[in-house]
Amino acid sequence: MRILLVLAHPLEDSFAASVAREAQSTLEASGHSVDLLDLYREDFDPRLSVAERSSYFSDNYNDASTAGLIARLQAADGLVLVFPQWWFNFPAILKGFFDRVFAPGVAFDNDPAGGRIIPRLHNIKLFWALTTTGSPWWVVHLYMGNPVKRLLKRGIAAFCAKGLNFRMLSLHDMDRATDAKRKAHLERVRRLASSL
Repeated sequence: MRILLVLAHPLEDSFAASVAREAQSTLEASGHSVDLLDLYREDFDPRLSVAERSSYFSDNYNDASTAGLIARLQAADGLVLVFPQWWFNFPAILKGFFDRVFAPGVAFDNDPAGGRIIPRLHNIKLFWALTTTGSPWWVVHLYMGNPVKRLLKRGIAAFCAKGLNFRMLSLHDMDRATDAKRKAHLERVRRLASSL
């Protein structure tokens, strides 16, 4: 399987980078091909351009600035996202990736009658999120209703592809995580990646 592994963290020595390395090495050891897209190292601009927004509802979305990234997404069989949750949401750079790359004619088509969007990412069979959050489990799940999982699973994944293998692994209370807790999370990542 060809996996597009998207890393969204500004620090090269972050725990998210460790998670991405663990996922990549385990997937590759299992015979999968991994295309690492490190949004910060590749200097991705998350801002939707005037040309992109102006063409959003036309038949010809302007993908001049994102064609290479779109090609990488379209070449993948699976998508693995690695990112921290900040303010119970995606880092801005990852949100910009969705805004600019999961575009009309790529991830979906606009329904000409104005109804629901029509999924186009038929190539994507696997959609995983490997994430951390500074808040404890109960705050994320009970108080906030796990907004990132809802956005990914019910929004982006469901509206862009069908019949996905969706998984989300989260390390909660990251700001107080011990070395043992971080190692245990990396083991969970290893087990998940080796199960594919």
